[in-house]
Amino acid sequence: MTIAIGQKSRGKSGGRSADNLADRRRAAYERAQRIRTGEGGLRSRYQDATSRDPKPVGYYVIAAVSIILVLFGLVMVMSSSSIFSFNRGDSAWKYFRRQSFYAGMGAVGMVFAYKLKLEILHKFARVAPWCGLALMSLAWFPGLGKEVNGARAWIELFDQRFQPSEFMKLFIVIHGADLLSRRMDRMHDWRVTMKPFGFVVLAGAGMSLVQSDFGSCAVMLGIGFVVLFLAGAPMLPMLTVAVAGSALGALIIALRPDKFVRITSFFDLYANREHATYQVYQSLISLSNGGVTGTGIGAGTGKWGYVPLAHSDFIFSTLAEEMGFLGVIGLLALFTFLIYFGFQAAISCRTSFGRLLAGGISGWFLIQICVNIGGVVAVIPVTGLTLPFISFGGSSLIVSMVASGLLMNVARRPR
Repeated sequence: MTIAIGQKSRGKSGGRSADNLADRRRAAYERAQRIRTGEGGLRSRYQDATSRDPKPVGYYVIAAVSIILVLFGLVMVMSSSSIFSFNRGDSAWKYFRRQSFYAGMGAVGMVFAYKLKLEILHKFARVAPWCGLALMSLAWFPGLGKEVNGARAWIELFDQRFQPSEFMKLFIVIHGADLLSRRMDRMHDWRVTMKPFGFVVLAGAGMSLVQSDFGSCAVMLGIGFVVLFLAGAPMLPMLTVAVAGSALGALIIALRPDKFVRITSFFDLYANREHATYQVYQSLISLSNGGVTGTGIGAGTGKWGYVPLAHSDFIFSTLAEEMGFLGVIGLLALFTFLIYFGFQAAISCRTSFGRLLAGGISGWFLIQICVNIGGVVAVIPVTGLTLPFISFGGSSLIVSMVASGLLMNVARRPR
């Protein structure tokens, strides 16, 4: 009996020891797991600081190229505008100072767009186009609207001019990315995708057309096509709308004698070089003067009054003359890097909204660059569009920098 009790007692004691040993092992294992996974302590703080995914190469390329383009543009604005400003009795630094101020505002906008949560942009996207249309309508208000080079598409406040259509381009991209990303599973039904988005695009383009801003009209239509294409919209309805829109645009141009002459004179530059195509003809002379290496910064002659708007719409001709073929190749390489890595950011983005946003912005840059340079080198008729990041103009520069910030925002969020 005594032996049995002793054995039973030892059994209980042994059981408790076994339980304690198992608990200790379990606790030690759990503690090791917490350390391994980085929960608590210095190791946790170290892992929190180092576990963030490094930003992809595209993010740094977009940031670097955008900054280089802005600085490049400041140099060219200074070179191309100093004589023009001096001849008007103003300081030779006038346009450079203004462009520097716009670049500062654009830098603030770029940082804000980079840090902005895309969820907040989703909410703004639903009212963005209506804000843009409201701004564009202000150009018809007496005392606010300003006509420049035949286009009543400007607002003047406190001696500062703004072009609302530049903001509308970005608003169209944001709105289209939001709308189509939410209805991605219904892209086959054009009534719930193409119809509402097409209405916004046509409203903006139509208002630009009425304001005689044909360049912005063409770019807005191009942006709409790019965003729809990237979203996977059916091609037949898109082509139908494109043909109908082209026919309507041709009819409107035919009814406007000044615009009709600009289009028809393009087919014979030499015969119309004294009037309708004077600007383009002088631009071609500046391009030829540049040669391979250029005349040098500040040494160009086209800006002496031969090429109108040499610091704005036709700044590419000044750049080509002063920096030559090599400078042109360098500029085109920068634009190519920006657009290529913008599309790469779209491809690698984890959300549909981010993909359409980055793709739409990249397509917009591509279209506007091609239209501007195409007009300067006489490949297509002149439309009056600015060259992104390079031409003088606050609206264009600020919006381009904000759009670049959004590209950086998307590029830092790869799959």
